[in-house]
Amino acid sequence: MKKVYFLLVFLFFQVSIIAQDIGLPFSKYYSSQEYQGGIQNYAITQSTKGLIYIANNYGLLEYDGTTWRRYALPSGTKLRHVQLDEDGQIYVTGQGDFGYFTPNRIGQLEFQSLKNKLPEAFKNLEEVWKVYITSEEILFCTTRQIFVFDKKQNYRYDLTSKSAFESFHFQNGQLYVNEVSSGLYTLQNGQLVSISNSELFSDHLVTGVLQLSSNQQIVLTRDAGVFELQSQEVKKWKDNFQSAINTALRLKNGNIAIGTQSNGLYILSERGATLLYLNNNNGLNNNSVVSLFEDLSGNLWIGHNNGLTLVELSKPFRKINQFSGLTGTGYHAILYDDKTYFGTNNGVYVQNSDPKAKFIENSTGQVYQLKSIENHLLVAHNDGAFVIKGNQANKIEGPTGIWNFQRLKNHPNLILVGGYNGIYLYEINHGEVRFLRQIKGFSESSRIIEQDDKGNIWVAHGYKGIYKLQLDQSLESVNMTAFGPESGLPTNTLNNVWKLGNRLIFTTQAGIFKFNDSDQLFERDPFFLNYFGAGDVIHYMQEDQLGNIYFIAEHEAGVLEKKVDGSFIKHHQLFNQLLPLLNDDLQNIAATRGNEVLFAANEGFIHFSLNQNTYQPNEFPTLLRSVFITGAVDSLIFDGNAYSIPNQGKQEAIKIPYQKANIRFESSNPTPNNEKDLEFQFWLEGLEPGYGEWIEKREKAYTNLREGKYTFHVRSRNLYGELAEETSWDFEVLPPWYRSQVAYGVYFLMLCIFGFTGYLTIEKKYQKRARQLKSASRKVIEAKDSELRSSQEELERLKNEKLKQEIQLKDKELASATMHLITKNGFIDHVKGNLTGIIKKSKNQEVKNEIQKVIKNIEKNIAEDEDWEQFEIHFDQVHGDFMSRFKKIHENLSPQEIKLSAYLRMNLSTKEIAYLMNISVRGVEIARYRLRKKLNLTREDNLQEFILKF
Repeated sequence: MKKVYFLLVFLFFQVSIIAQDIGLPFSKYYSSQEYQGGIQNYAITQSTKGLIYIANNYGLLEYDGTTWRRYALPSGTKLRHVQLDEDGQIYVTGQGDFGYFTPNRIGQLEFQSLKNKLPEAFKNLEEVWKVYITSEEILFCTTRQIFVFDKKQNYRYDLTSKSAFESFHFQNGQLYVNEVSSGLYTLQNGQLVSISNSELFSDHLVTGVLQLSSNQQIVLTRDAGVFELQSQEVKKWKDNFQSAINTALRLKNGNIAIGTQSNGLYILSERGATLLYLNNNNGLNNNSVVSLFEDLSGNLWIGHNNGLTLVELSKPFRKINQFSGLTGTGYHAILYDDKTYFGTNNGVYVQNSDPKAKFIENSTGQVYQLKSIENHLLVAHNDGAFVIKGNQANKIEGPTGIWNFQRLKNHPNLILVGGYNGIYLYEINHGEVRFLRQIKGFSESSRIIEQDDKGNIWVAHGYKGIYKLQLDQSLESVNMTAFGPESGLPTNTLNNVWKLGNRLIFTTQAGIFKFNDSDQLFERDPFFLNYFGAGDVIHYMQEDQLGNIYFIAEHEAGVLEKKVDGSFIKHHQLFNQLLPLLNDDLQNIAATRGNEVLFAANEGFIHFSLNQNTYQPNEFPTLLRSVFITGAVDSLIFDGNAYSIPNQGKQEAIKIPYQKANIRFESSNPTPNNEKDLEFQFWLEGLEPGYGEWIEKREKAYTNLREGKYTFHVRSRNLYGELAEETSWDFEVLPPWYRSQVAYGVYFLMLCIFGFTGYLTIEKKYQKRARQLKSASRKVIEAKDSELRSSQEELERLKNEKLKQEIQLKDKELASATMHLITKNGFIDHVKGNLTGIIKKSKNQEVKNEIQKVIKNIEKNIAEDEDWEQFEIHFDQVHGDFMSRFKKIHENLSPQEIKLSAYLRMNLSTKEIAYLMNISVRGVEIARYRLRKKLNLTREDNLQEFILKF
């Protein structure tokens, strides 16, 4: 039975290997020292932003594309499983606990246990193996119970095993449970429902359940192989593996990945054919596969018992190197007789149905080219020309140092050979290849040779330019024409000649040229300007059987894919990953089949299939992973995970003290296996005008920032030249205490106080000065007033003196007039008396009558004296309008009494008044008496004093 078993296994692998792709996918191994965690990785998942989460011996691992972080459970125990819901919440299970990780206020993940929500009877947990998330529920699976929570993380109910739950599997929203001694169950409407005819699995540990179609599943067991479950029937689907199966995963392209306990990884087709097998001799560092996960970019993550491996299954590249059985640097390859031959600096290797290449005996040394001519597989070798027959290389007698072979145009039995020291002719004669002769007239190294339609031989020399050789009729010598800058070539160096589309093109340091035969000059080929820049330096070009043109340039590699209409589509971003891996000695591309080529690499070869070029890199956003305040000891203020959950709101801008405004930002892009090729642009809005240059450093630091509001922007560019979505982070640098709002308030208050104090001081000083000025002014004013008063007094005195003088003058005039009147009246009265005496003495009547007439005229003259009015005017001027005032007050006075009052005012005597009034003294006294009565004066009142005071 053992012999039959091993025979079946051998046949299985023989059939399976035939279906395998050539080479191995790109991969990267992460050791536990690199990710700083435990050796075992039990489960892997990914967020929508590209962050990888791994359930590890030491807790939860988080990978952002460049750095690893680890978050432990409070108990420090192992994590067994991790899953993310549609909102990005991270649910985990472990030893004795389960719950979820959520970011705190600065973006650090913190564990929140859900164990305390269980009924008291279930809180004493041991292992919680799995967590699965359905559209409505969250399932936490232990050996004895399945705990069901709703989406709000509230406990609903539990399902208890009759014996023990042995394994759990989740496929297409359906939970499958393997129960000891019972078989396989599914969870339906809150109940575990047995799968018919699943008793087979009651004694076998189920390690995977995968959905192949709507009514077909395959069930993988640890030790009994793989079974097909269809229409409630169970049948064998796959024979036993050489090792126990630990886990399985259905890939997005329909293939099946199976991880084993000790025999590595298998990739199977839906029908079970082995497409790829990886182990520690074939691309893996560890044969034990514990967990599998396919990320958003189509990469396969493998969790080992010791470490992690990332396998880039979705890329159309496969490496053929020491894991494929060949060693050394690749130089050339060829598909011949359904076998692939590889030429390296160590010799020739051949690969057939066996994934391991075998060395061709007697081929040791530097190989430059493998060429099939007339059913002869020729080897251009440092030691000369070889022909391969069977599994051996036979040297052809002739010169050493052979670069290449090609048929000589119009001579099917002759081979044109380029060598270190010129060109040679070899001949195929009676089925054998032999050296004929060296062609005379040209002795330069001829590594690159092409022939045009006219049979001219074009040789490109690395640093001497281009040569055109014309063979003579005897094929023994050539006529050589050398071309350099004088013929239109930019320089003599880095010129090459290629035959594409049955015409020659020339690659130079200034782009692609063609030869104008009529002008014998090189000129730029306009056709390729649509695909390459005028200054692009192309090192190698190769056309495959379908007309696709593959190229290796100074800064890019790729393919011009030929379309039906004869145009080309350029693919180059994907090839950026190849550039550091390619042979940097002599670049080479070997076309094997239509749409398939082999790039010569530093380690072996890289296979590319245009048919499988469906890779579309997932566009992950740029992530801001950490923000530190730098100093003697850096202080973390933001840890990046606040934005890892889609529904997490954007936090308020962090406020940073002025004295700590030295900040360092750390960024990343979660594109896997792209750490060394990421480039970043940074912009601190509020300080810089825009984005800076692209740099490879993922950190950016700023020092001594001034106060103000800032927004930090970062964006990234991956290996494929794709610009990732930017992310931003707001913060505010607070002003120093002396420029803070409080300080400005204090300054304002102090300013007010100082201003008020200054105002008071100035006001006091001003008031003092004002008082001084006022005092001085008052003194000046007083002096001026004194002077003015003195002046006024003097003026008044002078005026008074003048008035007195005028009064005196008036008084004199008045007195004179009065005296004149008194004299006149006295004289008249004396004359009258004399005349009266004469009348008395005269006897003559006529004389008496005449004298009587004279007396009457005298009396009339005295009574009607017109000088009174003039007198009254002068009197009022002298005595302050006495007459007007006195008459106004005393309206009842007669004119004689007015005159009497005026005379009394003049202080005239009674006798003088009698003369002036032409009355007797007695008459004056009577008049005085009557005046007193009218003035209502008493006997005690002095009439003259009253009038003088009026």
